[in-house]
Amino acid sequence: MNSSDLSRFLVDCREQVSVVRPWLTAGRLTRINGLVMEASGLKLPLGSGCLIQIPGNGTVEAEVVGFAGDRLYMMPAEDVYGLSPGALVFPMESPPPAPVPGQVSSPLRRAPDRAKHLPVGDKLLGRVVDGNGRPLDSHGPLNNKNTRSIASRPLNPLLREPIRHTMDVGICAINALLTVGRGQRLGLFSGSGVGKSVLLGMMARYTEADVIVVGLIGERGREVKEFIELNLGDEGRARSVVVAAPADVSPLMRLQGAAYATSIAEHFRDEGKHVLLIMDSLTRYAMAQREIALAIGEPPVTRGYPPSVFARLPQLVERAGNGPTGGGSITAFYTVLTEGDDPQDPIADAARAILDGHIVLNRSLADAGHYPAIDIEQSISRVMANLIAADHLEQARQFKQLYSRYQRARDLIAVGAYAAGSDPLLDRAIMMHPRLETFLEQQINERADWNSSRQRLAELFGGA
Repeated sequence: MNSSDLSRFLVDCREQVSVVRPWLTAGRLTRINGLVMEASGLKLPLGSGCLIQIPGNGTVEAEVVGFAGDRLYMMPAEDVYGLSPGALVFPMESPPPAPVPGQVSSPLRRAPDRAKHLPVGDKLLGRVVDGNGRPLDSHGPLNNKNTRSIASRPLNPLLREPIRHTMDVGICAINALLTVGRGQRLGLFSGSGVGKSVLLGMMARYTEADVIVVGLIGERGREVKEFIELNLGDEGRARSVVVAAPADVSPLMRLQGAAYATSIAEHFRDEGKHVLLIMDSLTRYAMAQREIALAIGEPPVTRGYPPSVFARLPQLVERAGNGPTGGGSITAFYTVLTEGDDPQDPIADAARAILDGHIVLNRSLADAGHYPAIDIEQSISRVMANLIAADHLEQARQFKQLYSRYQRARDLIAVGAYAAGSDPLLDRAIMMHPRLETFLEQQINERADWNSSRQRLAELFGGA
């Protein structure tokens, strides 16, 4: 180590020591009302972490979600069993990374830098962790020294690389008719039990992405295990990081799990890798924020959802996408639960406006044994026209036109009310409909890369 490195190292150590408070402050727990805890005697900014002491040397972790006068509103991150009136509340500050000789230490100048730091890096590949970065599998501790703030700095949109390259997701219908670009954010709209988890598992196994980050937010615990073992498989799990925040954890942990999964994806993107981020689901994320907002007194405005819910959604989604030119990318799929298969659900409507396209799964198709149950008529990729050749775009347009024309006249054809020759376009749609249906279907263990999907589409119309 030369003298300049040593002097810089000593300066970094001096800066970190200068911000350390020489005394420990504490407040008192005054009230618990449902999900919200109130404390007095502390002045902490929003998002700060706290530790509440339990008799018997135990602690409960919480986060500041609001304040009124000298009272802090906190939301627990775990079970509050055992808390008593007047319990001590200690501020919990995330220490900055320790200075390393020979490396420039970046000070925590901005508010996102002072948020909670959790493990990131290659040692998370193949692992399953919770919203706090703790392992849920049986493969031992992470032993990871790399950490990253779960609240990232906003990326200048003018510095992002435009979406120019296609992303192979291994699904024929999506590759050929709803072409996905590298760095695109798409929504997967579906009701419950229509096959979205199976479709996500196929994408995770067959995609060409370097790293896969799966965020299971607010799902059933049983579904988390099934998705990892059955849908993801050994092949997909080897290059995946799974962040699980099931439905039985606190709403705060569900929010943190989604932010943590996005932070892991951002870390790999900054390393120049192409990441596939799968978030299941965006609706559960919104519901977690709704629980917190209603608990602290925020008024509902849209079908029971407070305004903060619709402010949080774009903040999370905009973190995905391409990085600076020549760097990595995050191609994100966010599942959106349409309650009662209602596509005009407020969360679905808001997500549709901030995403770069949407893929709709239809229950009637699933009931008819059509898998994956993708509704081509209602699905769209907003960047598809910028990624593919003119002949490919024309063939995709013809496919949708013929498929839609057949669906509109389906009842007439079924009862024999349509006379052949009345509509030449419908006649062609009737003739090609079995081939169109076969094109859209795909087995669970079948992979369709981008080139084969493109060739199948060209052959479909080349022989017609």
